[in-house]
Amino acid sequence: MTLPVKPLTIMLVAGEPSGDQLGGQLMSALKAIAGNTISIIGMGGPAMTAQGLDSFFPLSDTAVMGLREVVPKIPVILRRVNDIAMIALTRRPDAVVLIDSPDFNHRIAARLKKLDPAIPVINYVAPQVWASRQYRARKMARNFDLLLALLPFEPPFFEKYGLHTVFTGHPVIERGKLMTGGPELRARLGLAPETPVLCVLPGSRSSEIRFILPIFKDAVAEIAKRVPGLVTLLPTVPHVAAKVRAGAEGWPTPLHIIESEADKYAAFKAANAALAASGTVTTELALARTPMVVAYRVGGLTYTLAQVLFRFKFFALVNLLLDRMAVPELLQHNATPAALADAITPLLTDKIAAANQIADLDAVAKALGEGSEPPSFRAAHAILDFVKSRPAAHA
Repeated sequence: MTLPVKPLTIMLVAGEPSGDQLGGQLMSALKAIAGNTISIIGMGGPAMTAQGLDSFFPLSDTAVMGLREVVPKIPVILRRVNDIAMIALTRRPDAVVLIDSPDFNHRIAARLKKLDPAIPVINYVAPQVWASRQYRARKMARNFDLLLALLPFEPPFFEKYGLHTVFTGHPVIERGKLMTGGPELRARLGLAPETPVLCVLPGSRSSEIRFILPIFKDAVAEIAKRVPGLVTLLPTVPHVAAKVRAGAEGWPTPLHIIESEADKYAAFKAANAALAASGTVTTELALARTPMVVAYRVGGLTYTLAQVLFRFKFFALVNLLLDRMAVPELLQHNATPAALADAITPLLTDKIAAANQIADLDAVAKALGEGSEPPSFRAAHAILDFVKSRPAAHA
């Protein structure tokens, strides 16, 4: 008589919306691969609950950003660290997968390893310790059994600290299929195919709107002097849309503010070039093959501290991956309206300059995993292979 195989139990924990999105994609992949041989428990938000997760706690308990929001929440966050660790001790999952949110999830990992080192703990999304505070990699090696890395240069870095690391590709690759609708958006907005269009992306945080949008606005005024007929598309997100609209009053060119996610991706394809704050959006622009200039500004004290901590010669992910300045990046005092205009104008007026950057963006997309198995499936395979290779999985 053959006894039924006990389903594997995987605990997934996401502490903020970005991790919830990754968790939702990962759950979908795990279920597609393992079917009813796997049970998924844990904590997440709408994307993970849509995949069937009964979340232990609401994401709002931990999804906070900025000192003013974090401080009042510290007691709840620390309580959730302990709560999740105790649930893991009680439920004995075959693996605990902690997704992004290092300030929250790395505390859970440390707590679990202190209470029961036998429970396998996996980190999905490496914090950028290779760019600053590299000593944290040694601590991660003590608290995690496996790291799933999004960037191809991360495994060699973490492996030298003794942390087993698997490159899975960047999940943003799976948004590539959304990068459509450029001509349709132009038609809807009454923009002719030959109209020069600039996509302006000042960021999605209040601090970014405060520091970056005014510089971008002045830069657009300068660009408009050099590019006749320029039109600007300005995608934003609901929680800062009011601030963006206020900051965009008196905009120097015809302007279309875009709030829907589908239209944001269409705007990437409709634009001849983009002026973007450094962040995930630059990776999305690379997938859309939209030539870009990257800029960033923060408060003076924050920038001084970042200079001390940041150890890499490039800031934009495109340049980090190619190890050269493929995309112009202008930071802090270098991000002046005139300098930004100088960098972006060739991408709007010179087809060869634009084509050269697009070729570099092709290389970046391939380095991130485009054209191979979807990153969420690669991550799911890595988790399942790791769990099944451990003696406890066969007990």
